[in-house]
Amino acid sequence: MTRVHPNSPLFESPILNSSSVSEDLSVLTVWQKSLLLNCSGFTVFDSNGNLKFRVDNYPSSNFSEIVLMDAAGKPLFTLRRKWLSFADHWYVYDGEAAPSSTPRFSVRKHVSFLRSNSLLQVTTYAGGGQAAMPVYDVEGSFSRRSCVVNDEKNRTVAKILRKETVRGADLGGDVFRLVVQPGFDAGLAMTFVILLERMFGSGVTAIDC
Repeated sequence: MTRVHPNSPLFESPILNSSSVSEDLSVLTVWQKSLLLNCSGFTVFDSNGNLKFRVDNYPSSNFSEIVLMDAAGKPLFTLRRKWLSFADHWYVYDGEAAPSSTPRFSVRKHVSFLRSNSLLQVTTYAGGGQAAMPVYDVEGSFSRRSCVVNDEKNRTVAKILRKETVRGADLGGDVFRLVVQPGFDAGLAMTFVILLERMFGSGVTAIDC
């Protein structure tokens, strides 16, 4: 049986900056499957094969709220869909957020009549009349598992890449790599993966992504 956790780095020259909290890349393997029976979601392993993150969506869920947890089940981020929006629009909260909590980020599906590689636009939450500030942009093709996350200075902070076995066999779209640059929150990068799947995943119809 093929093992799904990573066993080798992807970058020879990692991008470092003075605010980095680690000098190592985070090379994660994302498995689009929940470890719980009858649940859908994600299971994420680190480069040593240890459980890093998990998402467990129960059959009764309407997928308008998704919680990203660590290996022990502690909520790291809550994602809530904003209804009655022209384009797919989600809010990202820290931890297990109450209904009255203030979001940390606003994430919108990029909509343009011109052909563009942009998939998601991430801004700070604009509440109380404040202006939303762009902070991240996700570009590429999620169906091909080839995406980059750039910050407001156009620096790449994370990548989504296809994963192959040691013998070069493609593992398909359900198992892929998430590579996170030093100093960037791998949990936040994973929230972008979750939202890409909700907006551009195989279950979404009539969308060329």
